[in-house]
Amino acid sequence: MKSITANDCIIHFNESCYNSLNEHIKKNNFSKIFILVDTNTHKFCLPHFLENLNTDIALEIIEIEEGEVHKNIDTCVGVWNSLSELDADRKSLMINVGGGVVTDLGGFVASTFKRGIAYVNVPTSLLSMVDASVGGKTGVDLGNLKNQIGVISNPDMVLIDTEYLKTLPQNQMRSGLAEMLKHGLISSETYWNKFKELSKLSIEDLDELIYESVLIKKAVVDEDPFENGLRKTLNYGHTLGHAIESYFLTNDKKTTLLHGEAIAIGIVLASYISTKLSGFSTEKTNEIKQLFANYYGKVNILEQDYKPIIQLLKYDKKNDHGNINFVLLEAIGKPRIDCLVDEYLIIEAFKFYSE
Repeated sequence: MKSITANDCIIHFNESCYNSLNEHIKKNNFSKIFILVDTNTHKFCLPHFLENLNTDIALEIIEIEEGEVHKNIDTCVGVWNSLSELDADRKSLMINVGGGVVTDLGGFVASTFKRGIAYVNVPTSLLSMVDASVGGKTGVDLGNLKNQIGVISNPDMVLIDTEYLKTLPQNQMRSGLAEMLKHGLISSETYWNKFKELSKLSIEDLDELIYESVLIKKAVVDEDPFENGLRKTLNYGHTLGHAIESYFLTNDKKTTLLHGEAIAIGIVLASYISTKLSGFSTEKTNEIKQLFANYYGKVNILEQDYKPIIQLLKYDKKNDHGNINFVLLEAIGKPRIDCLVDEYLIIEAFKFYSE
C-alpha cells in the first residue's frame, strides 16, 4: 500500500512501516528512544514491534495502565517524571505503541515535554488506526469529560501494521468499526454500503477499508486542520456519543462502554435528529438503526439517564457562544455542521433508539 502524506506526517502501511521507521531513526540521530505502552500492548504488541526495530540507540520502555480511566493528567505526570528520570532531552524520540489512549496521551506528553520532542504513533487497535492516525489531535480527559486538555501536534510518522489486529478481542474490533461506519455516513454512500455484509469481507478487504478510511479522514483534515469548519463533520455521532461514554464511565450502576460502542449509539441518535431537522431520509435512519443493532446490540438507557447525559453536552468541544452544536446529515455523504437541537428532540431520539 502506498504511504499517505497528511500535512507534516507520513502514514506508512504494513510492509513499508518498519523500514521507514528505521531509516527515520538513522537519519535523525536521536539521543534516546522511549517506547510508551500500556499493560496490554506491552504484553501482546511490543514483542512484534521490537522484532522489527533496528537501531543501536538506547531504548527505554515506559508502561501505563490500560483503559480510558487512566487517560488523565495524573498519568501524564507519571510519564513526564519517567522521561526526566531517564534523562530524556530534546533530541529524544517517543514511540507510542497502543490504542487511542496511548497515542492520544503519548502524543500530548511528547508535544509538551521540554516544549516538544519528536514522536511516532504505532496504533494497535482498529479504532486508533482509522481515527487517531490522522490529524494530530493529542490530549487527555478532565475527570469524566472527554479530551478536554490537549494540543494539535502531528507525529513524525504513523505506522499502521494490521498484524496488531490479531491481538484484539471482538468488542475492540467493533469499537473501531463505528468510526469507519461514520466515515461512510459523512462522506460516501459507496463506502457505507461496503459494511452491510461484513461476514463476506476478507482480511485483505479490511486492509483496503482501513486505507480508504484513512484517506477519507485525511481529505477532511488537509482542508481544515484546526477544526474551524469541515473537520467538525468528523464529530458526527460524537456530541451525544461522548456524553454517553462519559456518563457510563462514572456511573457505578452502568457498565463502561468502549468509545466506539458509545459513538454507535450517538450515530443512531444523530440520524434520528437529522430526519427531524435536516431532511434526512427516515428509511435511511431505520436502516442505520438496524445495522447498528445487528453489530452492537442495544444498550439499556433509562429515562432517568436522559437528563444527566444531556447535561454533559455543555462540555462538548464544538460548542461556542453557549450553543451546543450538532453535526447532522441531509443525506449520506452530505453533512451539516453547527446545528442547534432542542432538548425535547434529543429525548425523542433516545426513545427512538430504545424502541
